[in-house]
Amino acid sequence: MNARIRFIVSVIVLGMLMTGPFLITAVLIWADAQPAEQTLLIQLIAPHLSLGALMTTFGFIVGLLVIRYLFRQYVQGLLKMAESLRLMLSANRNFRVTPEGPPEVQLLAQATNDLAQQRDGLMDDVDAQIAAAKSSVEEEKNRLAALMSELAQAVVVCNRDGRILLYNSRARLQFSGLAQAGTALASGALIGLGRSIFSILERNQIDHALEVVRQRLHKGAAAAIANFITTARGGQLLRVQLVPVLSSRDESQQREMSGYVLTVENITRSLEQESRRDQVLQSLTDGSRGCLANIRVAVGNLMDYPDMELEIRERFVSIISDEVVRMSQRLDQTMTEFADSLKTRWPLEDVLGIDLIAAAQRRIEARLKLPSKMEEIDEGLWLRAESFSLVFSICFLASRLVDHYQIKELRFRLLPFGKLAYLDLIWAGHAMSSETFYTWETDAMQVGNESSPLSLRDVIDRHGGEIWYDREKAAHRAFFRFVLPVVPPENMAVGESVDVGDVRPEYYDFDLFHFRDQSADLDRPLSDLVTVFDTETTGLEPAAGDEIIQIGALRIVNGRLLRNENFNQLVDPERFLRPEGTRIHGITDDMVRGQPHIDVVLPAFHDFCSDTVLVAHNAAFDMRFLQMKEERTGVAFSQPVLDTLLLSGVLHANQDSHQLDCIAERLGVSVTGRHSALGDACTTGEVFLKMLPLLAQIGIVTLRQALEASEKTYFARVKY
Repeated sequence: MNARIRFIVSVIVLGMLMTGPFLITAVLIWADAQPAEQTLLIQLIAPHLSLGALMTTFGFIVGLLVIRYLFRQYVQGLLKMAESLRLMLSANRNFRVTPEGPPEVQLLAQATNDLAQQRDGLMDDVDAQIAAAKSSVEEEKNRLAALMSELAQAVVVCNRDGRILLYNSRARLQFSGLAQAGTALASGALIGLGRSIFSILERNQIDHALEVVRQRLHKGAAAAIANFITTARGGQLLRVQLVPVLSSRDESQQREMSGYVLTVENITRSLEQESRRDQVLQSLTDGSRGCLANIRVAVGNLMDYPDMELEIRERFVSIISDEVVRMSQRLDQTMTEFADSLKTRWPLEDVLGIDLIAAAQRRIEARLKLPSKMEEIDEGLWLRAESFSLVFSICFLASRLVDHYQIKELRFRLLPFGKLAYLDLIWAGHAMSSETFYTWETDAMQVGNESSPLSLRDVIDRHGGEIWYDREKAAHRAFFRFVLPVVPPENMAVGESVDVGDVRPEYYDFDLFHFRDQSADLDRPLSDLVTVFDTETTGLEPAAGDEIIQIGALRIVNGRLLRNENFNQLVDPERFLRPEGTRIHGITDDMVRGQPHIDVVLPAFHDFCSDTVLVAHNAAFDMRFLQMKEERTGVAFSQPVLDTLLLSGVLHANQDSHQLDCIAERLGVSVTGRHSALGDACTTGEVFLKMLPLLAQIGIVTLRQALEASEKTYFARVKY
């Protein structure tokens, strides 16, 4: 029985106690009296009935006020205290009950706070012991995270259903580069924890590879690995290697596959180069066949008829000469057209230019004691290089300059030049001759005790680049210029920057090994796959023409808020913003002008939150704006929606406020970036995670249960 029903019952009982005895007594006296006595009773009582009714009503009102006061002080006060206790036990250890109400309730609140303080001390001791016991496990986990994040090859780990549970920085960059149109706007929404790998790779090919692996495992093969080549959305060719992740519950059971590891390599460029090499061979074969036939006939005639006339002999010799010249010209033309494809190259990697220069600086200063500085460095320039040999070449030149010209300082300059990059080694000093530079270029390289069988020219040729010596006469400086290839734009994600220190911990979640696809199941746990979102708008009336100007969202996977898997996009509303709105969210007209329109942003957001449950604070407001754009964009958000406002009403029905700031304060969530879409989404996500254990205490653990409980709250009646 809830508090409201109990209050109504108490009022009914009060009315019965005040009127019941009087009415029963009157009925008994009336039944026992004679007719004359009944007439006399009517004459005596009738004139005073109005006064009696007034006194009874006044007494009832006083009793009602007393009951209401006692009910609020004791019943509702204790219910509010119970909600506070749940907060302390599950969501916010630092929360304390405010001593208020009658003395007895205040004493109970103070005793509760004392117990909570003792509990916190015990929990701190337990946490310290657990932290000490887990330190070695955390160290191993961080080593794994660092290893996976730093690998130069794209690595993705999936469970048996194809849900991604681990990926590294290279995979994020590679698949973001493959994203197209709206997906690219979502910072590469193709990849993310809990997402399906089948949005990137063909399911049939992976299923076939898994079947091959299972057969090899069944046959007891030492290396159960499958390889295949597939085509991505943009037409790029990917080489994929699949390796199973095996697990067993005890030694008596056969090891079974719980997931698989995919290493992915974009081979589009290498296949194009191989195709050009095939063209070279085909061109040489087709072009040389006719020339060789003519030469063979001419030579045969000369040998068969040694006594032929001089004029005829000269004609055959002329034919041979012409065909030889034609073959030579064809070879020269082929070498000119296909020179880049015929060069022997090392496997080159994508290297940030400033990182390569920093590595060379450290080595030069450590081995040669030569100071160095950077000037005119393009910090965002990526090079295609074999970093070790290139750094060794730079150190070799620096060593020769110190030995021969006693330079005092070396400067570095890195600038883009179309599809190439200029890396300059600059020094002040004497000029050098071309013969000296040629000698340095062709000698085997040596720096101190370290030597290489390669020459500087070998290294440059294998990079497909060039090097030369030049002078800046006005500045009395000279420099060596390395001409190196840059990373093609299609291999890099637009606007992508990876801060390894921030993103590494959120690139894996091994609990997803046990996750199974439940995309349409309302009985799934609340924290499986969630997208928390918020919008900023020009006003509060979507039906009156107000528009979305920003969408921010983050994903929750297995109870973890993934701050770096976010969606944050301004939207051009195609109208002017209201000054009162700008004062709240800080977004101006200049900030939204030139941004994508809603028909571009909304499909990208739809891709970002696909296969997840949506969570927002006061979600009816945000969803109304999304629904108003369904006809224009052709995008409908049909997934279930949870509202932290309604969930707060379920958990804390006796609290005075359910605004996001107040809920966050109750749950011990720090609020940052308020009134920005991404900041409010982040706060809502933290609040939602704090609510999960409180909901579990009252038996709400599934999506269905949360939706049903939300629909029964008062705030669920609000419409937009």
